[in-house]
Amino acid sequence: MEILFQEDSSISMSSNTDVSLSSYDEGQGSKFIRKAKEAPFVPIGMAGFAAIVAYGLYKLKNRGNTKMSVHLIHMRVAAQGFVVGAMTLGMGYSMYKEFWAKPKP
Repeated sequence: MEILFQEDSSISMSSNTDVSLSSYDEGQGSKFIRKAKEAPFVPIGMAGFAAIVAYGLYKLKNRGNTKMSVHLIHMRVAAQGFVVGAMTLGMGYSMYKEFWAKPKP
């Protein structure tokens, strides 16, 4: 809401109704798809993290002599490594699109 001062010292109030509410109307699925198109390596990192965690839980039964804490640390390091790798590839891809793939004027 804006307050406008006019020449005759009277105050009038106007409401700005031109605000776009498209971001509020967007559903979770369509928002995820839009974000995935903007940064394609983010969902890849998320999927890899989930896959490594699922594999770690599956292998939890067959860990042999390995202590539980060591097994969990190895799974955490693997999952974090995958996510960091995906983020690094995503950053490289973004830099490529922005700096090298653009046609020069």
